[in-house]
Amino acid sequence: MVEGSVPFHMASDQAGNVGRAYGVYDENMGIELRGRFIIDPDGVIQAMEVLTPPVGRKFAETLRQIQAFQLVRASGGKEATPAGWEPGQMTLKPGPDLVGRVWEVWKPVME
Repeated sequence: MVEGSVPFHMASDQAGNVGRAYGVYDENMGIELRGRFIIDPDGVIQAMEVLTPPVGRKFAETLRQIQAFQLVRASGGKEATPAGWEPGQMTLKPGPDLVGRVWEVWKPVME
């Protein structure tokens, strides 16, 4: 890898076709908004975030969410990851007994 290069593939879409397809192209400004989509192996959008150009995204949060979606998928939906979950922390077992009681069960690690 060349020093200072981006460690993943990037593409350019100067015509805005991808942005239009995902609904993040601003026709008035002639630019794409900052769209982030997590798409599962079945082609289903599991998460999306759209920000205006002056605000950046945090890659670590995207990675955390991908790891959470992978864990939930691997469990067949028998595990859930609450807000603030990090890999290696406890997960939740979704069901009627958990409704309204997440904070009794989930003890997040405070930073």
